[in-house]
Amino acid sequence: MGWFRKLLKGSDHISRGQYQGKYGEDRIWDNHRSSMDDLTDIEKEDIDRAIALSLSEEDHLKEKKVVEDDSQSEDDKLCEIDDEEDEYLAKIQQEEDERLAKVQQEEDEQIAKIQQEEERLAKIQQDEVERLAKAQLEEDEQLARAIQESLTLGSPPRSDNDSSFLSYPHLFPPGHRICARCKTEIGQGRFLSCMGGVWHPECFCCHSCRLPITDYEFSMSSNRPYHKSCYREKHHPRCDVCKNFIPTNSSGLIEYRAHPFWLQKYCPSHELDGTPRCCSCERMEPRDAKYLLLDDGRKLCLECLDSSIMDTHECQPLYLEIQEFYEGLNMKLEQQIPMLLVERQALNEAMEGEKNGHHHLPETRGLCLSEEQTVSTISRRPKIGAGYQVIDMITEPYKLIRRCEVTAILVLYGLPRLLTGSILAHEMMHAWLRLKGYPNLSPEVEEGICQVLAHMWLDSELYTGSGNGGASSSSSSSSSSPSSSSASSKKGKRSDLEKKLGEFFKHQIESDTSSAYGDGFRSGNQAMLKYGLKSTLDHIHMTGSFPY
Repeated sequence: MGWFRKLLKGSDHISRGQYQGKYGEDRIWDNHRSSMDDLTDIEKEDIDRAIALSLSEEDHLKEKKVVEDDSQSEDDKLCEIDDEEDEYLAKIQQEEDERLAKVQQEEDEQIAKIQQEEERLAKIQQDEVERLAKAQLEEDEQLARAIQESLTLGSPPRSDNDSSFLSYPHLFPPGHRICARCKTEIGQGRFLSCMGGVWHPECFCCHSCRLPITDYEFSMSSNRPYHKSCYREKHHPRCDVCKNFIPTNSSGLIEYRAHPFWLQKYCPSHELDGTPRCCSCERMEPRDAKYLLLDDGRKLCLECLDSSIMDTHECQPLYLEIQEFYEGLNMKLEQQIPMLLVERQALNEAMEGEKNGHHHLPETRGLCLSEEQTVSTISRRPKIGAGYQVIDMITEPYKLIRRCEVTAILVLYGLPRLLTGSILAHEMMHAWLRLKGYPNLSPEVEEGICQVLAHMWLDSELYTGSGNGGASSSSSSSSSSPSSSSASSKKGKRSDLEKKLGEFFKHQIESDTSSAYGDGFRSGNQAMLKYGLKSTLDHIHMTGSFPY
């Protein structure tokens, strides 16, 4: 310690000794004794100061030790607090995880219950559909049997469906024969026994004409009696072509054909006897009905003829409409592509001269050309002569020159405006794909997306009434010529028949059974509705397929 060293060091002031003599000889040590009394005041002060300093240092060391102990104790407490906090947080996290797991489990159970309920409802619905189908089949079979029986004349009664006038007093003693209709007693006179009861002859009446049934046979439907003639008029289907009752087949069942959209019923024999069918709406033409016979053999009903487009010049306003429809979709075609209306023969010849392309058999109605060739186009609307035949058709050759990837768009003439427009929208999509550098696409993808655009155009025409805004501007700019004026008038307010035709053309696209046009449209339309047209086209450009 410092004070101790200082104290030792101060021995010069406390004692001084002398050493005298030789080594090994007697020594004399002269030591002056000293005591505190002998110290000077200065030395005393030094000692006191050293002691005080020593005590101060000791106190400082104690304080330092206390501070260190306190610091160490504080650190221990902080560690304990941290540990407690960690344990608390871990406990909270564990509880939260357990709660979330429980919630997830409850959600899974709820989803499973919903799925089970959906499966149950689906099964109930399927059972109901099967039940209704079975009931309908049984009703049809019962109807066919009843009609077959009603067609057999002169045969004796064979079932409860037949009736006869009987007089069996011994079976029903007087007082026990009560009429099933008027609920009064039947005496000893004539009565009718059928349908599980007895009747006054005047009380057993036809459910249709309300007159008494006096024939030897009668027909039944829904447990109600009918005259055979009334039953046929009410329940036996008539052919929409020949207007006769549709006959039964060899099995005694009524067999007929029905159009899936128009619900037109006709005898199966009319498919083979040359009955004309409209090339546009596909309806069978009734007997004695007038229709237009085109020069290429196609038949066109007068309702479809009303809005038909017959020559290239007449079709130009519609072509401009569809170009503006594409511009509205940000799909403008920069190149000017010729559009020509042609006969069936010219379309087939152009198709043979084309190297690439997919065609909708058995008949192609439109074509997007990429090769140079000469095409015969219709330059003036033909006239309708005697017997509703096309006469005075004028055609002229048109030389196609290849200035880009597309040389022309061809469309079959003589079709209604909405059908012609949908074909144009389809073929223009082919042109757009080629001009925009899309790779060689599979038939399902290319024809599918083209059908999507045709379907979109029909939607825009049907649900906007008079077409898009571009339609009115294109018609006004061409209103100086008679043919364009005629075409623009057809774009006005839609008649109920034209709306029905538009719905039919949409139905044709939606129900097409071919893999390219039908399945391709359904895949493309689903992608377009899910991702939008632009994203779908971008995906096709990158991958050559529809997005899923």
